[in-house]
This record gives sequence, structure tokens and C-alpha cells, in this order.
Amino acid sequence: MKYKRILLKLSGEALMGDRQYGIDPQRLAEYADEIKEIHDRGVEIAIVIGGGNIFRGVAGASNGMDRVQGDYMGMLATVINGMALQGALEDKGMLTRLQTALKIEAIAEPYIKRRAVRHLEKGRIVIFGAGTGNPYFTTDTAAVLRGVEVHADVILKGTRVDGVYTSDPEKNADAVKFDTISFEDVLKKGLNVMDTTAFTLSQENALPIVVFDMNKKGNLLKICEGENIGTVVNV
Repeated sequence: MKYKRILLKLSGEALMGDRQYGIDPQRLAEYADEIKEIHDRGVEIAIVIGGGNIFRGVAGASNGMDRVQGDYMGMLATVINGMALQGALEDKGMLTRLQTALKIEAIAEPYIKRRAVRHLEKGRIVIFGAGTGNPYFTTDTAAVLRGVEVHADVILKGTRVDGVYTSDPEKNADAVKFDTISFEDVLKKGLNVMDTTAFTLSQENALPIVVFDMNKKGNLLKICEGENIGTVVNV
């Protein structure tokens, strides 16, 4: 396998499937199957998942809610998604741990870096919930931060688009896909890979990002085997 330890970033919206909000159990089961394929081949897996299918702090703030309050609500949404994913993974026979940046000890361990690394070394899948534990930071930033902390080889950003394009391929049929691109070129071209804080943190730590279509069966395994799937953002 090309990567020994990965940080998989999933969007909360991806869990909706064809629904307008919430969690689609079928989509959750499909993701669990994809993750099991690489887990069974010895890849150590950490996961950060967003909460946009339940609540998004920025959207709440735009409707008059206090931004800090909204962001904390968003963090709790990521914990709900983390619990749902944990259940789906355990249904497939995998051992998991849910660690959260906010203390919710009845349902999850507090995030402790050394403990997270130990879980990964023992073959457990570690899900990081509640973002960074701070308002004004996205789950993209949380994903890169945790990836750096646990010494992941790569950030795998699973989306509904199969890579990074010159413009939004869902709006522009003439958009051209990049197979590989440097951090510097992403910034120069103003491309939307991750939010600026997350992207800069990844660049400073030379942690590559692979943007790929998580909804296409087998993509996750192919990436871990070294196939050119999606777009690789590297130094």
C-alpha cells in the first residue's frame, strides 16, 4: 500500500445521500464498506467528518445567530455524525474509537494525541469529533491539524467531485481537471481546495492532500494502492 496512515476527511453533506438533510443509512453503510477494504489491508485510518448535514455555524450566523454559539452547535453536529459512522464501522466488524475536542465523556474519549496514535498503531479506526474545539475554525482545519499531530502520510479529502478543477465542474462544463498541482499554484490560481487556514497548515507541514470522489466505489482503495485517482496537491 502506498500510504500506511491516512486522515480521511468527509463532508457532513456526503452523509445525506439523496436526502435534504440528516443521515442516509445506505450511504453510511457504503462508506463503511469502502473504509473496511483499506482497513483489512493494514492501512491505519483516522477520520474527521463535517456537520453540514445537521447544522452549519456560518449559516446560523448569517441568519442572526451568534457565530460562536452557532459554531459550537456545528461541533456537536460533527459528534452526531461521528457516532453514526462509528456504529456503521462497528457493524462491519471494525474496532473504533471516537475522540472529541469537547469533553463528552459519556459517549467519547477526550482527544489526546498519544492515545490516538496508540489506537492507530493497534489497528483501531479513530474518529475525531467536535472539530478543533474552537469557534471560527472549520472541520477542514481540524482534519489537517489532526493529520499533522498523528503523523498521517496524507489527507484524503472525499467529496462528490473527482478532483480539483480550473473552475466548478458542476457549473462549468469546460472546467479542466488537474491530476497533480502544487500548493503554490493552488494559491496563485485561487482554487478552492480547502479553507485558507487548513490549506496553509498543510503546506507548512508538507502534508499532501488528495481530493477525490468518495461516492465512486473502489476509489479509496485505489488511492491507497497508489493509483492516480482525483487530484494530488503537493509541495
